[in-house]
Amino acid sequence: MKLDKVYNFSKIEPQIYRLWLKSGYFNPDKLKGRPFCMIMPPTNANGDLHIGHALVMGLEDIISRYQRLRGKKVLWLPGTDHAGFETQVVFEKHLEKEGRSRFDMTREEFYQAVWDFTQKNRKNIKEQLKKLGASCDWSREKFTLDKDIIKIVYDTFQNLFADGLIYRDSRIVNYCTKHRTAFSDLEVRHQLRKDKLYYVKYKLVDESGSITVATTRPETIPADVAIAINPRDPRYRGLKGKLVIEPILKNQIPIIEDEAVDINFGTGALKITPAHDSVDFEIGRRHQLPLKKILELDGRFNELAGPLNGLKVAEARLKAEEILRQNNSLEKVEDYEHEVGVCYKCETVIEPMVLEQWFIALTKPIKRFQGKSLRDLAIKAVKDKKIKIIPARFEKVYYHWLKNLKDWNISRQIWWGIPIPVYYCTEKKNEKCRSHQGVIISFKKIKKCPYCGSDKIIKENDTFDTWFSSAQWPYATLMAQKKKSDFKEFYPTDVLETGYDILFFWVARMIMMGLYRTGRIPFRNVYLHGLVRDRFKQKISKSKGNIINPLEVIKNYGSDALRLGLVINNAPGSDLALSEDKVRGYRNFCNKIWNASRFIYYQLGTNFKPQRFKKSFCQTEADRQIINELNETIEKVTKLMDKYYFYQAGEILYHFFWHRFCDHYIEAAKKQLINNSKNNGTRQILYYVLKQSLILLHPFAPFITEAIWQIMFKKETKLLMVARWPKII
Repeated sequence: MKLDKVYNFSKIEPQIYRLWLKSGYFNPDKLKGRPFCMIMPPTNANGDLHIGHALVMGLEDIISRYQRLRGKKVLWLPGTDHAGFETQVVFEKHLEKEGRSRFDMTREEFYQAVWDFTQKNRKNIKEQLKKLGASCDWSREKFTLDKDIIKIVYDTFQNLFADGLIYRDSRIVNYCTKHRTAFSDLEVRHQLRKDKLYYVKYKLVDESGSITVATTRPETIPADVAIAINPRDPRYRGLKGKLVIEPILKNQIPIIEDEAVDINFGTGALKITPAHDSVDFEIGRRHQLPLKKILELDGRFNELAGPLNGLKVAEARLKAEEILRQNNSLEKVEDYEHEVGVCYKCETVIEPMVLEQWFIALTKPIKRFQGKSLRDLAIKAVKDKKIKIIPARFEKVYYHWLKNLKDWNISRQIWWGIPIPVYYCTEKKNEKCRSHQGVIISFKKIKKCPYCGSDKIIKENDTFDTWFSSAQWPYATLMAQKKKSDFKEFYPTDVLETGYDILFFWVARMIMMGLYRTGRIPFRNVYLHGLVRDRFKQKISKSKGNIINPLEVIKNYGSDALRLGLVINNAPGSDLALSEDKVRGYRNFCNKIWNASRFIYYQLGTNFKPQRFKKSFCQTEADRQIINELNETIEKVTKLMDKYYFYQAGEILYHFFWHRFCDHYIEAAKKQLINNSKNNGTRQILYYVLKQSLILLHPFAPFITEAIWQIMFKKETKLLMVARWPKII
């Protein structure tokens, strides 16, 4: 390797990465110092890396390289996620292109096909991460479907069940009829849509009049079991307990009173459909109303819906409107704009469905935690400053979400993922089996009930919500290592770096699960980055045609230029506008680093011998000024890096190197060397400032800095990546 006239990043970057790998310094076992650990957010193993991944890996590599230069024993542990629902959707799209469906295969065949698909993607992702310069320890790489990880997930499930924090219940869930699975509230996307508001008359059985309700869903009228009014509403005084006639099937249903009814919506009267509305479900439970389920999992109405039987929702709505008009039950129809929950993948309208699901009780007191719930533990960890959220403004958002928390539905009706390890005994032949409600938790296949000996047992078909397994990622990845001391040495981890958009999906849940399972926080700091947008600050999406492929950017401009473009001026928690011009600008900066180093290299000559820096080297005002500015830069950058303000640290380094060192000092040094060709002090300063600058820049632009180091500074420290962070002189 030599300092050619032009910096050839496409040739040099692969060489440098191979050099790092060969050195073994990605593995903390080769390092000394205080342990520092960061667990990589597991990348979904269902496709290539996107620009958001490049930001994550760039930031995390900066953290890892900085801490390594600070003399710490750094473990950056990589991994990939099976990403249950996400991956199943991606794979089913592949099947659709082939004219096939998962229903053409057995569950076992489908699982194996997706397994092969993800393993191929995992290899591709690993190679792509290497191109980004990721200095993670590949010897400790984990996958969320590794057997040892699954065992830890199962152990957590069993512990939660034993503590009474896991339960099975028939509840309203958010259901996508296209993908045929439930979602948590967090996974439902809300869209503003234009609909119709139907005013429907329900005649009183005693023929004393009627009561009108406003609804956007007349198709669910056959599932009505009551009409609810607010006890404070003077318009409906005296109607409680009376019966009305539901206008499609002509069933008689009661009028009840409940404080949950919004007096100001529609007519102030509410049709109660507990099986197909979350608010109605809670009202139904309070009043012990029956559940009448008329919509099936395939999105079609069943025979209980009478004339709507066999229809899909949109068809049933039109049919219901027709019937209501025919029997003079439709008072009026208005245009109505409201928020509608849709599947975040396919935008199918979410259908509230009553399903038997497994839940985690997040607000239930836990005896061994002095009566604190999982939610209490998560709030206390941040309030007590055991966990610091960066930027701090997200603490309020974190508390708000936790205080409005609902129990966590961890069941998913998909084939790809970690099966819920439960069997059900249908006979329950003795008291012991009945006391367990026929629920058998078993990690292995069983043929008989261990409580009553019955062979009438059924396997649970659902898999775990992916967030349940990934919530255990920090401790599970360390517990599952071959080196059993890893957990003791590296847990709690030092920092979690992730996007602000999954503060609730993942971060809060990791804090709850980490505290529950280990009694300790999973990480000390949470660094939340923003989303990458295009140069017009629009969200990046295929439909907009503004996708930025990080591998294409690297091919054109190099990894260092992309990293610099993603990090500099990118404040935590704020979205980043990225353009090709911005990356091109940092490619020019890399060329500046290369050209400045090349100039200094040839000015030093073959007989140059570096000396320990002395103040006597400074013979001019320019000499003294650059050393003072270097000291100021070291002090500022170190403080900023310790606070995780990388965006500011990178900006300071950029301006110091380009404008102060290159534009001012190197130009001054040229004149000093012309006037005094034997000026050793100037050469020593050029050498010293360049060396310290390369170390400071290394976390941000590791490839070019290491390449220059190998040519100019290798005799001092074999690899720049394990040099020592500069000190003020």
